[in-house]
Amino acid sequence: MDPILQAKNVSAWFQKIRALRDINMDVNANTVTAIIGPSGCGKSTFIRCLNRLHEEVPGTSATGQVIVDGKDIYGPGIDPVMIRRKIGMVFQKPNPFPALSVFDNVAAGLKLAGVRRRSILNEVVEKSLRHAALWDEVRDKLSKPGTSLSGGQQQRLCIARALAVGPPVLLMDEPTSALDPISTAKIEELIFQLKKDVTIIIVTHNMQQAARISDKTAFFLLGELVEFGETSTVFTVPKEERTERYITGKFG
Repeated sequence: MDPILQAKNVSAWFQKIRALRDINMDVNANTVTAIIGPSGCGKSTFIRCLNRLHEEVPGTSATGQVIVDGKDIYGPGIDPVMIRRKIGMVFQKPNPFPALSVFDNVAAGLKLAGVRRRSILNEVVEKSLRHAALWDEVRDKLSKPGTSLSGGQQQRLCIARALAVGPPVLLMDEPTSALDPISTAKIEELIFQLKKDVTIIIVTHNMQQAARISDKTAFFLLGELVEFGETSTVFTVPKEERTERYITGKFG
């Protein structure tokens, strides 16, 4: 199977501090890849390099290649905005646009892309909310502010917003860390359903979560990719001693 996304020798810096060291990873379509590791090991920096968000922070830089659809997203003439439509992002804390309604939150990316026909907006908003398992809860609240929803609903609203522009890849940076157990379970169930249509790369501190929802797991440590493989293998018979020590709680 040809990978939908390839990271080749990806390195990243915050000014002179090197945060990532030559990361190589192939991600297949319609899979969930979990990225685990202790705080400060480069997990979030890595996925922010996958849609060129890393460069939005002053003083940062990145090298290497990220190949999507046969093209390097860091190649000459590539528009980062277009890249972020193809590689969506859901952040740690729910961040619906505070001045916009539930409907307009989901439709924001479409409108930015020039879609104005109401029938199309209505169709895509409903479809995206259904994919985010939120439609039945908000169908009568579409005109209310997105921030009026509960925390778990806001996070699913942000997922719907990301899905609305049809990205083949969705990045999630600890999407359940600020949520209660019930909301977390809903997001995990949603991720399992979404991989039928979208490839997901998720950063998580929760190793039990990684084991539950992912097909493959990558273990990062001090900016290096220590081990990457089938989740069942990484968690039961890891190849690297550092992976085994982290998973068994000998350091964290």
